Amino acid sequence: MKKQYVSLLAIILSACGIYTSCTDKMNNTGSLEFERVQINKTAHLFGDTTKPGTNIIIDFTYIEKSSDNALKDSLNAYILSACFGDKYIGEDIHEVAELYAQNYISEYRQDLEPMFIEDQKNKENNESIASWYSYYKGLESQVKFYEKDLLVYRIDFNEYTGGAHGMYTSTFMNFDLKNMHQLALEDIFIGDYQDTLSDLLWNQLIVDQKVKTRTELEDMGYGSTGDLIPTENFYLSKEGITFYYNVYEFTPYVMGAVEIKLPYEAMANILGENSIINWLK
Repeated sequence: MKKQYVSLLAIILSACGIYTSCTDKMNNTGSLEFERVQINKTAHLFGDTTKPGTNIIIDFTYIEKSSDNALKDSLNAYILSACFGDKYIGEDIHEVAELYAQNYISEYRQDLEPMFIEDQKNKENNESIASWYSYYKGLESQVKFYEKDLLVYRIDFNEYTGGAHGMYTSTFMNFDLKNMHQLALEDIFIGDYQDTLSDLLWNQLIVDQKVKTRTELEDMGYGSTGDLIPTENFYLSKEGITFYYNVYEFTPYVMGAVEIKLPYEAMANILGENSIINWLK
């Protein structure tokens, strides 16, 4: 009898867990379900494996299912454009990554093959020439946060085109799903928030880097390639807002990208009362 009671309790608890999980999913606007397309292609100049080549890697996340097809289509148009460019809007979402990779390889060969022929005529060091024409391109996108009316989407680009080093960037998109709107800073903050927010960012960076003054930060290289101003490249979480600065925007390449996270409490006097983030705090 006791064993039967324990088994029954386990079934009830399991069912409750399943119900809670389903309820949480239903409470997220659109009940979005996501899918990925992964591509890894290598191609060589003139189709000759003894010649330099390029490698393109794509890991693209899109919305496969939703309880609201209009929302699904709008979101996919947004992220497709951000990942691949406006000219791919209207293409089949399942095929666009393959089409993009094919176009990239075609353009690589079209642009570089004539230059490669000329360089081979005029240069003696073929090994050095090969390094100039060995390219790489990477694109990865993912859902960073999805709860209730908020979807946060991240896109990472990484590219090398034969220079001293490659370039990489990260871009964030915050969607208000209820109103199908990509959030900007003006949707979150009120009044003349820019100067106040800049001061908060500097102060937080001082804390993060364990220094005492802004001058010490500047001596480290912060602010040497641009001003620390509120960037539209940010992402929301339950803890606060993280402002993301790609290389060269605020620091030299060697220092990498900079992330500064401000807790909501620190921004209380400039946050809008009707902002989507109120339920996050």
